[in-house]
Amino acid sequence: MKLQRSNEKVFAGVLGGFAEYLGWDKTLVRLGYSAITLFTMFMPGIIFYFVAAIVMPDSEN
Repeated sequence: MKLQRSNEKVFAGVLGGFAEYLGWDKTLVRLGYSAITLFTMFMPGIIFYFVAAIVMPDSEN
């Protein structure tokens, strides 16, 4: 399986894609991302998400 954005998306499907790639629960990945973004004063998490949304390809399905 390759890293790609998920079809089951909330915004761009980035976190769902990471969860599918790693075989983790999507909800836990989203909660973890939210916590990390909150504790790092938002900017690194937001930049990461937008860069990943641009770089990651769409799902093939």
